[in-house]
Amino acid sequence: MSLIDDLKWRYATKKYDPTKKVSQEDVDKIIEAARLAPTSSGLQQFRVLVVSNQDIKEKLAPSSLNPEVMVDCSHVLVFAAWDRYTAERIDTIYDRITDERDLPRGRFGSYTDKIKNLYLNETAEENFVHTARQSYIAFAMAIAQAAELKVDSTPAEGFNNALVDELLNLKQKGLKSVTLLYLGYRDENDWLASMKKVRNPVEEFVIEYK
Repeated sequence: MSLIDDLKWRYATKKYDPTKKVSQEDVDKIIEAARLAPTSSGLQQFRVLVVSNQDIKEKLAPSSLNPEVMVDCSHVLVFAAWDRYTAERIDTIYDRITDERDLPRGRFGSYTDKIKNLYLNETAEENFVHTARQSYIAFAMAIAQAAELKVDSTPAEGFNNALVDELLNLKQKGLKSVTLLYLGYRDENDWLASMKKVRNPVEEFVIEYK
């Protein structure tokens, strides 16, 4: 199937079969798609936390607008962005880039100085707005990869970020949660499964300038 066909197949699953688990191989592929996503300046300003432990999912469930989905799904992926930019974080990424490309460290110093001057003069709140936006690119990649594997998924923004951050100790990791992605396999009684996918028609969705 093509990517378009896969995206037509998927929907935001509302009821999961708790007896069906996503294989580690497929979870790894979904995470790899997120890892390979493009990000501003190549900084990968976020991390993906993978929760399959049932006890932890049940503790996280009160944070969700759909707690039964979190409890019954196979895995919860938490996309969490840097709480702010730091010189150390930027230098760590660019040291890795130069080391893996067999280039001298500092090769991109003029560029990293520019982005440090830009981001380090912003507030933490302004930083987080930017880092969170980068995580959405990987979030979309993960959704698409899950669809290609015929793994059901539910993207979620409606959750108590503070509770998730506390339960997963994200503050200590310098992260703040942005989105959740539930993974698993739809229950045969999911009311939304048989519904037609509805999107704006192309002539409304696309505005062309020729």
